[in-house]
Amino acid sequence: MYASERAAASTLRIILCGDRQFILGFVVLSLGSIDWRGFLGRPPLIASSVETLRAVVLERILITGAGGSIGSRLARRLVDGGAQDLVLLDSSESHLMALQSELAGKGPGVHFVLGSVGDRPLLDEIFGNSRPTLLFHAAAYKHVPLLEQHPFAALENNVFGSETLIAAARDSGVRMVLLSTDKAVEPASMLGASKRIAELIALAAEGTVVRLGNVLASSGSVAEIFVAQIAAGGPITVTDPSARRYFLTVDEAADLLIAAAARAARGQLFVPALSTQHFIADLARFMAHQLAPMQTIGIEFTSPRPGDKESEKLWGSSEHGSGRSVDGLFTIESPRVENGLLRRALSGLRDAQEARDLQSVVQCLRMVVPDFTPSASLLRLAQRPLARATP
Repeated sequence: MYASERAAASTLRIILCGDRQFILGFVVLSLGSIDWRGFLGRPPLIASSVETLRAVVLERILITGAGGSIGSRLARRLVDGGAQDLVLLDSSESHLMALQSELAGKGPGVHFVLGSVGDRPLLDEIFGNSRPTLLFHAAAYKHVPLLEQHPFAALENNVFGSETLIAAARDSGVRMVLLSTDKAVEPASMLGASKRIAELIALAAEGTVVRLGNVLASSGSVAEIFVAQIAAGGPITVTDPSARRYFLTVDEAADLLIAAAARAARGQLFVPALSTQHFIADLARFMAHQLAPMQTIGIEFTSPRPGDKESEKLWGSSEHGSGRSVDGLFTIESPRVENGLLRRALSGLRDAQEARDLQSVVQCLRMVVPDFTPSASLLRLAQRPLARATP
């Protein structure tokens, strides 16, 4: 091998991202190997205590969206903690198969179910046969630009799927923890609006809501996008130099869900005790240095995508946070919607959905989520005649 070839080989890397790998060379480096603490600049929010974890794993547990990044990490955490009765539900065949292969032999009490949270007969079968006492609802569509283009899909999965699941859980007397997002605060996207309605449905049913920020290295996250761009030699694209977010790790997300489930009180909304937002451009620079320290990776600023905000909030102007955090969580006092009004709003939203009437959908959303500001692209889509579901 010539000296120039040896020099090139020494910087070669393979970056593993989920089930994909990006070749920069002969060294294998995964997103999981990144020192996220170095970026966050803070200690972990929480590590589930033995007592907290024991209290949760003694329950019979159902996780929806179990094959996703957070759902699968939560499942591993519970299995490793000694969970003996666990049902893992996901609509993605490939995600569920991967999780089943990973957890094979971990215990006879772990069961895998392929199906949708909107399938009420399936849910009744699960609740009737497995009799879970605790539900973690992590299933959702979550990509902002894609859901701006497909608003009906956002409603079907995030709103009506959640409504079906929560009704089935309530009818079976099952405690529930809903995984939500800071994009539900004063939403500017279909993702945010649909998740805010899911929050309202869960709180009306005396469920618990955990509203997270951006989860580093989760599937489809900005970190996963950046690693592909770094593997290609750049540039890394960032929408706006001022764009900033609250970030936490997948492990922190799973532990916060466990901590929330261990609380005795119902009908509460929690947010992580995060005080600082980070610039997305700083994340891009950090990842470039971690994954390609011998290369110069440029950053290209593009423009905000439909539904994007410059920054997010963990609670809105009509909400109030508790004075101190407990187990890494703040309790948030959030306005509720009266049950009768919520049912009527959901009925009107369903009628508009079935009629494929996006203008009426937007009107219904703004009625039940008054601080929702639809994006210009969504409003343009709503103006299109007939085929309003396609961009």
